[in-house]
Amino acid sequence: MQSRPNGRVAVVTGAARGVGEATSRNLARRGLRVALLGRELESLRRVADSLPTDTCCFEVDVTDEAAMRGAARDVQTRLGPASVVVANAGIATAGPFAASDAALFNRVIDVNLIGSANTARVFLPQLLRTRGYFLQIASTASFGSSPLMSAYCASKAGAESFAQALRTELRPEGVGVGIAYLHWTGTDMIDARDDHPVLRALRSHQPAPVRRVHSPEQVAAWLTRGIEHRATSVYAPPWLRLVQPLRPVLPLLVSRIARRSLASLSAAELRRTTGVLGAGGRADWEAHRPEPPAPPVTPPQC
Repeated sequence: MQSRPNGRVAVVTGAARGVGEATSRNLARRGLRVALLGRELESLRRVADSLPTDTCCFEVDVTDEAAMRGAARDVQTRLGPASVVVANAGIATAGPFAASDAALFNRVIDVNLIGSANTARVFLPQLLRTRGYFLQIASTASFGSSPLMSAYCASKAGAESFAQALRTELRPEGVGVGIAYLHWTGTDMIDARDDHPVLRALRSHQPAPVRRVHSPEQVAAWLTRGIEHRATSVYAPPWLRLVQPLRPVLPLLVSRIARRSLASLSAAELRRTTGVLGAGGRADWEAHRPEPPAPPVTPPQC
């Protein structure tokens, strides 16, 4: 990537906004042709029209393997085989597990974990051909699981483990696999961080450097540098690298801090704010919200 970026093809999922959009812009500025995948077609078109290199965009659900296979074929036909694939698509929910909609919990797992696996599966033939690079967007949520974020933390921990296994499998084939650990990033997923009771409480007892929010553009710069170097791990911000040796004790530490932070929240307040976070997550959920079940039919009485 450092020696011959021009003309190569990058694929970014979740590219309609936030980190996906910013990363697409960075890669295009470095001469890569970019395929943008996501759920919001008009936003994808807006991003694609603003990029300086050849692009294409696809409104596709990463959990739909058949649709993803079709998108992969079209990317290769229109731009060429992918050299870089960034599995960035993700959604998050907040609130008590017991009060969460089961379908919404499952949707978070599907998008963040199964969607990443689908992305790798359908583009793997192209990456094998180009001896390319796959970057899995993970999170510090996989370091120490936060209460009231169970679906998101479980999905990101799973995505990290998936990418670690994939890395070892693909190394003999010349395909690199990296994992990006993102911390507080200023996307619409946490726009309400100062108003949402759960996000506000989770951040309230964190030291100032830890709760600092980084812009999507800054995070995309770190990711792009990692892509250029085919890094096995990308930390956004870079000081997160120092946290890795402490991971065995982080779950206990996070649990202790969270208990103190959440003590002031009532059960009623937590239930009231349970649901999907951010405009992107809401758009995905609205497209997949299951129809409410029909009321039970009362059998006729004798």
